[in-house]
Amino acid sequence: MSIAKEFQRLAGLLRKEEPAYVLAELNDLLTNAPGAQIEILSAPSIADPYLANYVAAMVEQAAHLKGGVRPPPWTAGVAPLAQPVFAVPWMALRAHLLLESPVPFRRRNIFVDSTIGDRV
Repeated sequence: MSIAKEFQRLAGLLRKEEPAYVLAELNDLLTNAPGAQIEILSAPSIADPYLANYVAAMVEQAAHLKGGVRPPPWTAGVAPLAQPVFAVPWMALRAHLLLESPVPFRRRNIFVDSTIGDRV
């Protein structure tokens, strides 16, 4: 299956499956995708604003990590969240997340650990 088709398939699963597992699979796909394939990804149909922003940020971050790769134009059309969302509920970690979140996530008001993309 092509990267573009697998991306759309996984994005479609966000409506039905546990998002954390699907996002992990999307992360693996984007991490291993050639930059040229990231640039031509079609916009997924994701109704949930948080998940739409999260996926757009993942695509932007993957493009950035490839060096010289532009994210697909549709990512710019995903409006950032109005309220911040933190990956964990603990107030003690919010300062860390504010500082360490990758820029594409911060621009979208999503605060995650910068090791996104790293797998144990």
